[in-house]
Order: sequence, then C-alpha cells, then structure tokens
Amino acid sequence: MPQIIPIRDLKNTAEISERCHASREPIFVTKNGYGDMVIMSVEAYESSLWLQDALMKLEHAEAQVQEGKTMDSEHSIQRLREKYGV
Repeated sequence: MPQIIPIRDLKNTAEISERCHASREPIFVTKNGYGDMVIMSVEAYESSLWLQDALMKLEHAEAQVQEGKTMDSEHSIQRLREKYGV
C-alpha cells in the first residue's frame, strides 16, 4: 500500500528518512489534496533505475528478435571465442 503524506509533514525530516528506508517504497507527498512530489531512499531510486534499464534492454532485444536480427548459439559462441581468443 503506498504511503501518502501531506506536504506539511516534511518538516520532520528524520522521520521521513526513516520511513523511506524502512519501506523501500516511494512516499507520495500531496499539496492541497493533490499529488505534488514523490520521495524515496537512494537505494530504492537506484533499484528503480536498474529495473528501468533492464526493461529497456529487454524491449530492445525483443525488437531485434521481431526484426529477425538473431543468430544461432553455435555461431554466437564461435564469434565470442574468436573475439576473445578462447
């Protein structure tokens, strides 16, 4: 369940920091009843970036498969052996 707090609660920065680290989820901040900001721990942010990067790479790979830009495993392994002299 997402955590939602009013902007006035940001005055207690130590408590907000503890909540961010304890939940590892973003905290949504509202202003006048509307969404205004999202805050999260650095760890949660980096994890989010890592996941976003992985999903973009998968999307790119799926597009390559759809375009027929593939090769069989034997050919791929042979290219790697030639490239790295193994």
